[in-house]
Amino acid sequence: MAAASSPKYNSHSLECSSFRRTSRDGVNQQHKDEIPSLQGESKITDKDVIYMCPFNGPIKGRVYITNYRLYFRSEELDPVLVLDVPLGVIGRIEKMGGATSRGENSYGLDITCKDMRNLRFALKQEGHSRRDIFDILTKHAFPQSHGLPFFAFVNEEKFPENGWTVYEPMAEYMRQGLPNNQWRITFLNKNYELCDTYPALLVVPYNAPDDLNKVAAFRSRNRIPVLSWIHPENQCVVMRCSQPLVGMSGKRNKDDEKYLDIIREASGQAGKLTIYDARPNVNAVANKATGGGYESDDAYQNAELFFLDIHNIHVMRESLKKLKDIVYPHVEESHWLSSLESTHWLEHIKLVLTGAIQVADKVSSGKSSVVVHCSDGWDRTAQLTSLAMLMLDSYYRTIIGFEVLVQKEWISFGHKFASRIGHGDKNHADADRSPIFLQFIDCVWQMSKQFPTAFEFNEHFLITILDHLYSCRFGTFLYNCESVREKEKVREKTVSLWSLVNSEKTKYTNPFYTKELKRVLYPVASMRHLELWVNYYIRWNPRIWQQPPNPVEQRYMELLALRDDYIRKLEELQIANSSKMSTSSTAPSSPSQMISQLRTPF
Repeated sequence: MAAASSPKYNSHSLECSSFRRTSRDGVNQQHKDEIPSLQGESKITDKDVIYMCPFNGPIKGRVYITNYRLYFRSEELDPVLVLDVPLGVIGRIEKMGGATSRGENSYGLDITCKDMRNLRFALKQEGHSRRDIFDILTKHAFPQSHGLPFFAFVNEEKFPENGWTVYEPMAEYMRQGLPNNQWRITFLNKNYELCDTYPALLVVPYNAPDDLNKVAAFRSRNRIPVLSWIHPENQCVVMRCSQPLVGMSGKRNKDDEKYLDIIREASGQAGKLTIYDARPNVNAVANKATGGGYESDDAYQNAELFFLDIHNIHVMRESLKKLKDIVYPHVEESHWLSSLESTHWLEHIKLVLTGAIQVADKVSSGKSSVVVHCSDGWDRTAQLTSLAMLMLDSYYRTIIGFEVLVQKEWISFGHKFASRIGHGDKNHADADRSPIFLQFIDCVWQMSKQFPTAFEFNEHFLITILDHLYSCRFGTFLYNCESVREKEKVREKTVSLWSLVNSEKTKYTNPFYTKELKRVLYPVASMRHLELWVNYYIRWNPRIWQQPPNPVEQRYMELLALRDDYIRKLEELQIANSSKMSTSSTAPSSPSQMISQLRTPF
């Protein structure tokens, strides 16, 4: 690979891309003097600034601030440099320099983003220009801290597809073959009284009692073991829950012990139920001091417990901080491998994947049903169940299926998106912040690299999900749990991210996807086979070489587009000639039948 002789802007980067008259994610740029605007978006202010680009030095331009984005456009560069940053991506805003600062471009704003980049703008000291922009940015980047609504609630975008209809719990469980003689779909949590962070609809063993309050009282946050997925043939299941509240005294709960035994019996198992505790053993023991703990052999004699050694949210947060330090703004080539190793990021990815593989293998082999938990059952538990289900069930490897997986295992089961991401919250140092969902998407990307034909979606799909995890343009990831979303009427008042994706699926489709119904994927979770996701973590650095688009993939996409164009033209011809067409049974009755009679090169 030959490096470019001189640095140039990266065409994949939003930060260092030339100004184009194109449409991207519903943003129209028709004239050079216009700024992109969504329906419901309004401009608040604009100022002359100097962007302190870490790659090319000071760049004069104008910054526009709306109720959705910060938009900078250079004035003297050709091609034009554009920064397009949703305000939800901003994690921290700090003033740079003081009234007595004398250094050139030493007075302005430092902006820390949640998507692996930092921005710095220099402003004039006179006229309170910095104070004005600081106040406006702080107010609209952190609306929850200022009594303002998220942009998602004023977004008026319209899409052909309604993403809120993608996931219907009853339909998804019925797809899995439920209910059946061993499992029932219940509304035990209809009013979120059993567990306020669980969804209203839950699947429990057919023989489980209707009153599970005593079981809930013995599980952290009342998150009882419930079914996530059932194997269509061997009937082994993946269950999820939180840790038992055994404490230092080793408390027992007969109702909880009996309930886990009912789960084992519902799976038709003669052997023991397998419990995977995502935590390191030492952490699980330490949790006893705060009232938590794990299932002991004495209390749960028909269960077998394994620890998966995945670290907590604080360790993951620090690991990502270290990763950001080595990838932005500069990458130290001479110490790259040792620097990457020191972040431990790929080690954490390895441990999460390894744990999910163990869950998937235990269920796929028919050896045992599995119960998965960590401390509260909404971080590492979600990573493990969703990745295992992705390995086990090819449906989740389709675009719609993956959306269902995210809605089900992450959103409905109460991963604390608001707390982990800090949507609209100015408290950047909040200890609850952690990149748990980012890790999950990274693991999915690792799998897609090892199985390039197994996933219907492409890398752009995964990056789009992460971009809108922060943007607050859609209601999909807002708030911590289903009960709060119901209270805030998110489905009624906001647009779903899946509306955008499903209205232009070709942008997110892997052209090499091959549908395989019963294939179980077992990725290789060794350091030799894991990679840093350069196109995500280092996409803002124009000096890092990125692999150009695959010419075979490009040609295949062109052929698919040509095919779709032929089908569209045939549909138009059929409509135009419908009154003249013969009613003969031998005549083709649909565009798909007509296209099958054409001889095409693809």
